[in-house]
Amino acid sequence: MAMHVTVLQHVPFEWIGSMEPWLRERGASITTIRLWEERTLPTPEVSDLIVVMGGPMSVNDEAAHPWLVAEKAFLREVIAAGVPMLGVCLGAQLIASALGAWVGSNPQKEIGWFPIRATQPGSEGAASKIFDGASRFAFPASVEVFHWHGETFDLPPGAVRLAESAACENQAFQLGQHVIGMQFHLETTPDTADDLIEHCGDELVPGPYIQTAVAMRATPAASYAAINTLCGEVLAYVLGER
Repeated sequence: MAMHVTVLQHVPFEWIGSMEPWLRERGASITTIRLWEERTLPTPEVSDLIVVMGGPMSVNDEAAHPWLVAEKAFLREVIAAGVPMLGVCLGAQLIASALGAWVGSNPQKEIGWFPIRATQPGSEGAASKIFDGASRFAFPASVEVFHWHGETFDLPPGAVRLAESAACENQAFQLGQHVIGMQFHLETTPDTADDLIEHCGDELVPGPYIQTAVAMRATPAASYAAINTLCGEVLAYVLGER
């Protein structure tokens, strides 16, 4: 039976990038819910994977974007149903918020290519005890990835931290065996990076963790290939292909 993937998209210019060919190669069908124009969400069980993408809005902007309320309720249903899910940037923040965790401004915006570090088991405190005898995704000890975020989150209840950076303590988390949220964008391609630069370029102001458009566009192809490969490994993990 073919795999069915549901993508929750928040703006037209943030797409799943390298995830699309990875999924297509495995025969997946992809349904996109464009939340700015659609209000009907599927039941969780019709999907084998839910991908929650990014966007320039905040999870706290429910007055301006009332569909966020329904989306968070849907994410809680997905988690309760045990459906694999990957949240990217805003998507990770939405998962955290849906589960009651704080989401708000990070001390520094991170925009461009900066390294993340894998965290060690137990560094999250008591929450890590739920993973005794269970597996957790292992990011590289250090890897340079693409960022575009100004907000961050507290770890949702029961989650373990998987990665951190100099600018942001909570870069990625895992909840159970099939849910991962990441602040950063492993799916980024030169085209999707250009889309962000075109639509969100007003955020490129001088800062310790903000690259210029010129610097981002000069990133070598090998850097994209490395994060896209890692993105495939994360997808395989949440889908249970370990």
